[in-house]
Amino acid sequence: MNKKKLLIVLSIIVVLIVLLVYGKKAGWFGKTGNFKEVSVTKIEKIDIIEKVSATGKIQPEVEVKLSSEVSGEIIDLPVKEGQQVQKGALLVRINPDIIQSGLTRSQATLENVRAGLRQAEATLKESKLNYERNKGLFDKGVISKAEWDKAISAYEGAEAAKQSAYYNVRSAQATVNEAKDNLNRTSIYAPMTGTISKLSVELGERVVGTQQMAGTEIIRVANLNNMEVVVDVNENDIVKISIADSTIVEVDAYLKKKFKGIVTEIANSAESTTSADQVTNFKVKVRILEESYADLTEDKPDNYSPFRPGMTATVDIITDKRQNVIGVPISSIVVKNDTSNVKEQLSKDPIIKDTDKKFECVFVKDGETAKLRVIKTAIQDDSNIEVTSGLQVGDEVITGPYNVVTKILKNGDKVISETEAKSKK
Repeated sequence: MNKKKLLIVLSIIVVLIVLLVYGKKAGWFGKTGNFKEVSVTKIEKIDIIEKVSATGKIQPEVEVKLSSEVSGEIIDLPVKEGQQVQKGALLVRINPDIIQSGLTRSQATLENVRAGLRQAEATLKESKLNYERNKGLFDKGVISKAEWDKAISAYEGAEAAKQSAYYNVRSAQATVNEAKDNLNRTSIYAPMTGTISKLSVELGERVVGTQQMAGTEIIRVANLNNMEVVVDVNENDIVKISIADSTIVEVDAYLKKKFKGIVTEIANSAESTTSADQVTNFKVKVRILEESYADLTEDKPDNYSPFRPGMTATVDIITDKRQNVIGVPISSIVVKNDTSNVKEQLSKDPIIKDTDKKFECVFVKDGETAKLRVIKTAIQDDSNIEVTSGLQVGDEVITGPYNVVTKILKNGDKVISETEAKSKK
């Protein structure tokens, strides 16, 4: 008897379970059987900040790379990397012995050609006197035409010899001046007040001059008080950026700290790339504003900088900002082809124009129905996009699940919000 009752009870339980499952699907209760569960966001006015993000390296705004114009051995190197120097301070001295020898030789050559010039002047003076004397004799018929022609030729030859000697002197003088300049170039002085940001050589090393080839870089002097970040911006984003745009700079060395910056330079030409993906980037320079890191320089020397050349930084360039506007999550936007209800909305909204076969749309929850709404969008940030037409405050926009919004949901489908579904369950 007990077994019979047990079988009856189990049968009843199975029947109830079947009825519950079937009734739920049929919509007898819970009201979710033929309804799609969706996430809903009620439209409110928000602030949207459009940004372009890029990564780059910190460098000084002004950094001078110094190389020697003459080749030779470094015999004096009175500075160290990181040292502060004043404009005009001696940085490097190259061994001047060979250049000094060349200067002495060129000076001797100059004196030799000057003596030649004096000799040519004396010869010209003698030829001129002889020319004038023979002219009077020729006019009186004392000398023949052949002797007169010889006197003329000697005078003109003496004039040409003097002219040649004069230009030889100028050439020798130029050689002496060049040798003096080269001798002066053996000493390199600081072109500006700043910091030795990089020292590439050691005392005793030999360097190659820059007169006929790319010389050896010896030293860099930089102003570390004004630092900038050089970032690569994709061609799709470069058109959004303008000079003087505000930026937020995050430096890897200073976690959870943000610095203010400003765009100071935008490249006109793209950087050449040899990568397989052929990405086209443009260089953008962002100055880090000193007031944003004033707390890091307290109790530090006047020329102290918390940044070092080569540090990695991430820059968010603020390209546009809208306050108190209608915006929706980007995940709610779907692109649809022309439909009947789109045509109907196009006829009512003059802002939205039928210029394309595809339209940006969102699904709006109207009671228990999902309705497709054509919208016009503007700027966007990481999560929201501005809607300039098609929605108003208080509308309930369906934002998810993503797969349902983009692929499954259709105009006129029955929907229920996740909150309502949970309460029904």
